[in-house]
Amino acid sequence: MMLEVGLTHFLLVSALLFSLGLYCVMTRRNAIIVLMGIELILNSANLNFIAFSRFGGAKLDGQMAAIFVIILAAAEAAIALAIVLNIYARFATVNVDEINQLKE
Repeated sequence: MMLEVGLTHFLLVSALLFSLGLYCVMTRRNAIIVLMGIELILNSANLNFIAFSRFGGAKLDGQMAAIFVIILAAAEAAIALAIVLNIYARFATVNVDEINQLKE
């Protein structure tokens, strides 16, 4: 008996990744964990692009969009980590609740 992996399976995994990422962004106060949650959300979008490209008949459109999202995520991670390092150097914390002087 062979189990065939279909579009529904990919969408369920993508929904799980999105939910975990959203949970990390909404509940965590550590800036690095929030960034990891954003990366999970972007990876769930990538999985959707690839799944719909594979099962929807759009030849390479999904793969090209996924590559664009991967490039965007790499740039976001580099810039965000630089910002987090600067915040840590100035405030000695990466807790987003304790950084209230950025408002001024």
